[in-house]
Amino acid sequence: MRSRMVGLSIWIKRMARSFVVAALAMLAAGPVLAAEVVALGASNTYGDGVQRGEDFPSQLQTMLRAKGLNVTVTNAGIGGDTSSGMLGRFDSAVDASTRVVILETSPRNDAQKGISPAESKANNDKIAGAAAARKIKLIVIPVALKMSFPRQADNLHLTPEGYRGLAAALMPQVAAALRK
Repeated sequence: MRSRMVGLSIWIKRMARSFVVAALAMLAAGPVLAAEVVALGASNTYGDGVQRGEDFPSQLQTMLRAKGLNVTVTNAGIGGDTSSGMLGRFDSAVDASTRVVILETSPRNDAQKGISPAESKANNDKIAGAAAARKIKLIVIPVALKMSFPRQADNLHLTPEGYRGLAAALMPQVAAALRK
């Protein structure tokens, strides 16, 4: 019984710490200004370890504009975020101008925060349902795709070249969704 209480206590402390970190990150980021394209995700959306402008949403915006699509891509990524956090932020990240949401989930973050694969899937399904209800095209980044590009020394986060490669891989699909 005591070991169960200790385990529960540790779990409660981790959940509280996760909540505080997510809340502070949202406050530091300020209000998210929604746009035609919203990149909703964790650290590989935010662009951990690279300069602003080197993250994939910024590079995607540049590529789309070079193709004649004058759109804004909002970076709604928060390092360490989970599928639960993304689901909770969906309404504040997406407004009436949003036509495409790019979802970058982190099964690793979910597992570290005690979210089961079944709960992760349910959260992702709810995000997909919320996007569909608003007639927003949802593009989900497969983990294998983002990990196929050059990564930083931590082997988790992409390099500027990796983010550029991810943006280039997503660009045709995003452009097609915007043209519909």
